[in-house]
Amino acid sequence: MKLLRVGKVGVERPALLDEAGVLRDLSGLVPDVDGALLADDAALARVRSAAAAGDLPVLDATGLRVGPPVARIGKVVCIGLNYHDHARETGAATPEEPIIFMKAPDTVVGPDDTVLVPRGSVKTDWEVELAVVIGRTARYLETDEQALAAVAGYTVAHDVSERAFQIERGGQWDKGKNCETFNPLGPWLVTADEVPDPQALGVRLWVNGELKQDGTTAEQIFPVAEVVRYVSQFMTLYPGDVINTGTPAGVAMGQPEPKPYLRAGDVVELEIDGLGRQRQELRSA
Repeated sequence: MKLLRVGKVGVERPALLDEAGVLRDLSGLVPDVDGALLADDAALARVRSAAAAGDLPVLDATGLRVGPPVARIGKVVCIGLNYHDHARETGAATPEEPIIFMKAPDTVVGPDDTVLVPRGSVKTDWEVELAVVIGRTARYLETDEQALAAVAGYTVAHDVSERAFQIERGGQWDKGKNCETFNPLGPWLVTADEVPDPQALGVRLWVNGELKQDGTTAEQIFPVAEVVRYVSQFMTLYPGDVINTGTPAGVAMGQPEPKPYLRAGDVVELEIDGLGRQRQELRSA
């Protein structure tokens, strides 16, 4: 299934994109797309049944905003330097273990919402990422099979980063990762049964129409199953939590001088095979 949330900020309603590409209203069947729904097999079965029967009301998608596909996210866990080609382009050593940092859930916006270039920013960068959405409480997972069983589905994340804040201002990476609007998410949460191999997905990003990132999740140093299993050793993952699994080569930081960092007025578009497409216009905060 392709689950999503549509409407104005703060009053989104749950929806489903059916196999014919028709937008369907789920608000009469479930209150929202959130951790409670993703952990409820019976509720998800009702949604599947209604979708198969064609019983869900049609929504007019004209002019309708698409919000983040998951509501009330508990935490956003991010994996740094998780692609071989990205590590090479930045001159970093291949990590021996996954690098973990956090983004606050309030950085999450819809896939086509405006991204704000922070005040004082000179190095705002782009990063297209496969995002994993958790569907089961997970702690101390032991196997890849257990890890994948805890995954509700996948979506597209834009891990926007301010490199000067992240690297040159002292402390941890959080300064450059938690600026307002720095985690567009969506458009859809595609349930795990529709993504048979998360390590076989094309990942692409354009800036002002120019292709900048053109990679594949096959290049991940630590694949999805290993990432979920590993993270569960250090924190409990709950339904609705999100893991951004890293970005392939092609970010601004890895390009020759003068590096083409983002500015107000730029347009970023990104997509992952089968998971949909995002488009953001940037403006000054």
